[in-house]
Amino acid sequence: MLPEDIIIKPIITEKSTMEIQSGKYTFEVAKKAGKIQIATAVEKLFEVKVLKVNTMNVKGKEKRVGVHTGKTPDWKKAIITIDTNPTDKKYKDSIEAFGA
Repeated sequence: MLPEDIIIKPIITEKSTMEIQSGKYTFEVAKKAGKIQIATAVEKLFEVKVLKVNTMNVKGKEKRVGVHTGKTPDWKKAIITIDTNPTDKKYKDSIEAFGA
């Protein structure tokens, strides 16, 4: 998979915005992507050093429109911890494109 196919979009909520200060960024990722694939994709796309990747599968919710009921799709979330004080000059200390 290409890095652009693994990282779908950033998740910008109040909680995820507060965790940016400690070097944790939240993304929606492809359901079949593993932790190692997610880490390499983030390192290639944003030029940061990834320290840790936590993933979780999020179940879809039941939604109703009038009498019809349906379900939103299941998706996968990844919380990536990056190195905020990199010793190597080729790595950045934050992700600038992350809504800030």
